[in-house]
Amino acid sequence: MPVLIAIPEPASSDAAYNQRSLPPYLAALHSAGVTPILVPLHERQERVARLLSGVQGILLPGSRYDVDPQRYGEGRIPECGETDPGRTAVDELLLQDAFSLHKPILAICHGAQTLNVWCNGTLVQHLQTAVNHSPGRDVVDAHPVRVSPNSRLARLLPPAAHLEALVNSSHHQAIKTVGDNLLVAAVSSGDGVIEAVELDSPAHFVVAVQWHPERAYTQSAFSRAIFSAFAQAATAWQPQPIEASVGLP
Repeated sequence: MPVLIAIPEPASSDAAYNQRSLPPYLAALHSAGVTPILVPLHERQERVARLLSGVQGILLPGSRYDVDPQRYGEGRIPECGETDPGRTAVDELLLQDAFSLHKPILAICHGAQTLNVWCNGTLVQHLQTAVNHSPGRDVVDAHPVRVSPNSRLARLLPPAAHLEALVNSSHHQAIKTVGDNLLVAAVSSGDGVIEAVELDSPAHFVVAVQWHPERAYTQSAFSRAIFSAFAQAATAWQPQPIEASVGLP
């Protein structure tokens, strides 16, 4: 039986963005030995629920849209971009399903920000630091990150990495206040911007990274290790409800 991973369309009203951004996610999942199941953003809730009933993991991809700051109690600043209510609604269904049933989650860029806000965290609406966090899609090594000791990510680094890695970036927002039951797993070496968080639960694989391992999959052993660990967690998953308070808003 194939191991199935639910991945929502990145955007609800930009088909060109979806066509450009989806293939690397799908290729990375296939290469890691699991099968992606695309979740359309215009389906009825009951149809999404049926799709989710057959998957063993959730991948929340990036998006060209921003998380609505009203969701974390802030007014919008001029630099904050458009929001995508259709993507937000589906992400919330996927997160509720994953946390209720202990399914592994890999969240990337916008997905990481969504996960953090869903767990009652907040975001920096527009980064202004000396580090360029959005140098372009084709830049593989945008800036270094320091990985937290004893984190899941630390165990995925190559042996000689010494808790540092070069990552690609393509974002103007970032995590500000870390959400409930999440731990900082990596920060940007140059400015301290939070680059990754993980759920504080060794039994539940929840990893959220601000960079794009799917784009660097063929070049980066670290990127491949992230997808491999996610795939292994999904393969091992069994329905096992966790405490209602863990990771829930």
